[in-house]
Amino acid sequence: MSPPAARRTAGIALPGTDLWMFDESSVLFTYFSGTGEVVDREWRTEPAVVDLVKSAFEAVWERATPHEEYKPV
Repeated sequence: MSPPAARRTAGIALPGTDLWMFDESSVLFTYFSGTGEVVDREWRTEPAVVDLVKSAFEAVWERATPHEEYKPV
């Protein structure tokens, strides 16, 4: 039996806001207000930022539960 999802993901450095990654070369961060309104967007292309997001996605997918194995609690 797999550990709970929170335990599988505790060691992943996840970005703290919503984002989209494009072609593994740029990231668009979206910042929201406390009421859910978009307050800012920010394009980032620095290799360190792109690499952090890419490594987070890879780590999440490595630890993800395959769809066919998912069972709601």
